[in-house]
Amino acid sequence: MTSPVTVVFGSATDAGLRRRINEDAHIAAPPLFLVADGMGGHHAGEVASATVIEEFAALAGRPSLGVDEIRTTLASARRRVEALPPGDGAGAGTTLTGVVIADVDGEGYWLAINLGDSRTYRLSDGELEQVSVDHSVVQELIDAGQLDPVAASRDTRRNVITRAIGAGSDGDADYWLIPAEAGDRILVCSGGLSSELDDETLHAILVAETHPQSAATRLVHEAMLHGGRDNITALVVDATAVSSRAHRPGDHTAPSAPVADEIDGDTLPRVVAAGGF
Repeated sequence: MTSPVTVVFGSATDAGLRRRINEDAHIAAPPLFLVADGMGGHHAGEVASATVIEEFAALAGRPSLGVDEIRTTLASARRRVEALPPGDGAGAGTTLTGVVIADVDGEGYWLAINLGDSRTYRLSDGELEQVSVDHSVVQELIDAGQLDPVAASRDTRRNVITRAIGAGSDGDADYWLIPAEAGDRILVCSGGLSSELDDETLHAILVAETHPQSAATRLVHEAMLHGGRDNITALVVDATAVSSRAHRPGDHTAPSAPVADEIDGDTLPRVVAAGGF
C-alpha cells in the first residue's frame, strides 16, 4: 500500500548557545513528523521527550495513520513518562506537536496534533499559517483580549504552558484534520525556534530555501544568530504528490476545526492547584 501523501523532508536540531543539554527530541520518518520539547523546569526533560518520541517511532514506516492510533500511542507515551523512576526523569514533562499523514477515504490529509507551546505551521499558496494553538498562559490572555500579540512576545509568562505530557498535567491534545495539497510545506518546531524568529522571518526562509533540508538547517542557524537561548529543532516537510478525487467539497487551505478539543527561558508548566491542569 502506498502513502496518500508523498513527501520530501529535512530536519535540524541544536542545543542552542545557552543550554548544555538538548532536551528536544524529534522523529522525521513517514508518516510521522513530530517534535517533543522536554520541559527544562523539571529534572530530565530530555528523558521525557525521548520517551514520547520512542513510543511514536514504533509507528514509522506505515503508509498512513488515523486519529485512534495516535490517541492510543499518546496515552501509552503518557503512562511511560508518568512512570519514570526517581533519578531517571520522575516528574519530567514534554510538549508534543507535528503532523502525521492520514488517509480519509483514499485521500491524503495532514493530521496535526498539539500539546503545549511547540508549533506546527503550514505554508500553502505562498501563505504561512500557524496550525497549532499554543497551550500557554499568554495564549489564554490573548484569547481573552487581555494581551495583544506584540506584547505577548515580550511577556515574562510566555514560556508557562497549560498542557503537557507528564509534569502533573493530564490535559488532552488538540487535533486537526487538514486536506493535503501538492506543494504544501509543513514546519514543525520547538519553542527555541519560534521564540527567536517571528512569522515574517519564518515565511521568508521557507520561501527562499527550496529544499526542505536546506530550509531546516537555515532556520536553526538563523535562530542561533538571533540569540539561541533555548534548544532549537525544525522539521520541514514538503508534499510532492497527494492522492485525491478530482474535487473535494469544502477544500480549503485553512486548518479545519479541531477533530476534538479533548482529544528566553525554560519551558515551564503553569502553577496550578492540586488536581492538575
